Formats: sequence, structure tokens, C-alpha cells
Amino acid sequence: MHKRLFTPGPTQVRPEILKELATPQIHHRAPEFSELYADIQGKLQTVLATQNAVLLFTSSSTGAMESAVTNLVAKKCLNLVNGAFSKRWHQITAGNGVPCDAFELPWDVAVKPDMVDEQLATGQYDAVTLVYNETSTGLMNPLKEIAEVVKKYPDVFLLVDAVSGMAGAPIETDAWGIDFVLAGVQKAFALPAGLAVAAVSERAFERAKTVPPRSYYFSLPLMLKSHLKNQTPSTPSIPHMYALNAQLDDMLAETMEGRFARHAKMASIVQAWAKKHFDIYPEDGYWSKTLTSVLNTKDIDVPVLIKRLADDYNLRISNGYGDIKNKTFRIAHMGDTQIDETEGLLRAIETVLGL
Repeated sequence: MHKRLFTPGPTQVRPEILKELATPQIHHRAPEFSELYADIQGKLQTVLATQNAVLLFTSSSTGAMESAVTNLVAKKCLNLVNGAFSKRWHQITAGNGVPCDAFELPWDVAVKPDMVDEQLATGQYDAVTLVYNETSTGLMNPLKEIAEVVKKYPDVFLLVDAVSGMAGAPIETDAWGIDFVLAGVQKAFALPAGLAVAAVSERAFERAKTVPPRSYYFSLPLMLKSHLKNQTPSTPSIPHMYALNAQLDDMLAETMEGRFARHAKMASIVQAWAKKHFDIYPEDGYWSKTLTSVLNTKDIDVPVLIKRLADDYNLRISNGYGDIKNKTFRIAHMGDTQIDETEGLLRAIETVLGL
């Protein structure tokens, strides 16, 4: 039996969106495809508050992360690391032979603007990677404030992993001056995994033309050439695009302001509950709007809790990630999840734990 997902990705997908995946196949060089691509483009620009091109990657978010650092680092990249996925971005950067340094913090500590300023002031870097919303820890870094710092350094490009934040928390791409911001659709977009999106600035495309090619599949110049014709360089996942287009219609009908407000309300409910019964892992003031990492102060058996919720209630939450597995457990409140569903999950956890 299907388990209702409250995991930090993949998230629950509504049946009407799943049906879109069964739309009859079209040819990816036909006019119908270009119309679909163009339709999606305008809607994604609204979601991301941008006039920039929003590229579609038939890959996980990791592919878009790789595209950012292989195309946009000419000198050296500063990888800001305070969680498992920001660490992964450093590994991706180094693994592709791109010169880089990791600026590492404890996983429960947010990246602060003054820290970034101090690093960029050295003049060593022409790009910086930041995870907006760290899925492994439930920590939301202060993207807007960090972006203001990066603006002081005109030659430094800001590359942002917004995987579990995009479509659940505000991202003012153009106003904040973000050069590359990416996400997978399996989190706050509430779609099946397999597609990533990224808004890319004009100056980023210009730099990519000057950087010696490090990738073919993730080449920004090749993607831009096709994008200008409402195409993709290689065959994309057309079923995902039909589902994305339908979901974007529903998201914009809710309004982005309404969607962000619903996410903020669910976050406040879960986080108040977590403080009452346990504690919250990241430092105060930097809690995510889309998932909460609950600190296991009662030393409960997290795998048993997860199994009981699945077996008795058909609900699924997630253990902590990596080094904080069993020390934390994660409750997602993102995508199309509603407030009453979130409250029902918390009551089920209380029953299982006898709280």
C-alpha cells in the first residue's frame, strides 16, 4: 500500500499530476514540443521572479550542480559547506578538476554574510556555491543577505542550490542578483523525480563561452543555443514536462505568495511541536520553511518510529542524514502538503511515541 510521503524528497504527488505523465508522446523536434517548452518557460520565470532563461535538465539536481561549476568557474570556486549537500557540491567541483576551496562550518551553523565577505575579500575566487536550504539538516542559509555581499565583488558569480527551497520559499532571482539557481522538481514542486530546472543569468552564459569545455551533456552554451529555439540539445523527459506544466498552472493559481504563506504556516506548526517535545537541530533563526530536522533529545529509536508510522498509518518520514542519522529525524512540510495533513502526521507521531 502506498505510504503518504512527508519525506524531504521525493514528496507526495497528486493523482491528477501523475496522470499528466501518461500524456501521449510527441516528437521533441515538433512544433508542439516548442510550444510546451515556451509555455513552461514563462511560468518558471514567474515562480523564480526572473527574466533569465530557465533551463530544463533531464537529470537529478546533481547534474545541474555539475553544470554550474563546470561552466562558470574560470579562476577558483569557493564552496560554502555546512551540510551533506553543500559538501557534495564541493566534491562535484573538485571531482571535475575545477579549482576550488571548501569553507566548512558545523552542520548546525548557518553561513553568515560576514564570513562570505571575508573569504571573497582575498580575491582568490570568481564563483561561490551556496546551498539555500540544506536538506540534510533543515537549515536555511540567509540567501538574500549573502547575495548582497557577493554583489560587492562584480567578478564573483553566485551559484545557488535551492533544491528543497524553490517553490516553497521566496527566491527573487533578479533582484538578489543570482547567476545560477537550481532545483529538482521532486521536492517543493511536488513532482516525480527526474527533472531539474535552473535560472541562468545573461552574464553567466557569457562567461560560459570563455571557459574551456569541461562537459558536453551539461554545457551551458549548447543548452542556450537550443533554448533560444524552445528546444533542448538532446531528448528530454517529455512526460515530466507535461506534469511540470500542469503543476505550474496550479501553483500560479494558488499564487506564489499563497504558496509561500502555506509553507511558512506548516513550518511554524511543526517547529512549535518539535520545540515542545524535542528540539530543533539547526541554530535558532535559520530554520527551514520546507522541512524540520528534529533533534532526538529523548533518545527515541528513530528507525522504529519510522517503521511504526509506515506500518500502522501508511505515513513516511525520514531519518537524519549522514553524520546525524538517528540523532535527528526529518519531517517535510513542502509541496502540495496541506496544513491539516501536517497536523494529522504530528498526532500520529504522538500516538506512536506516547507523547
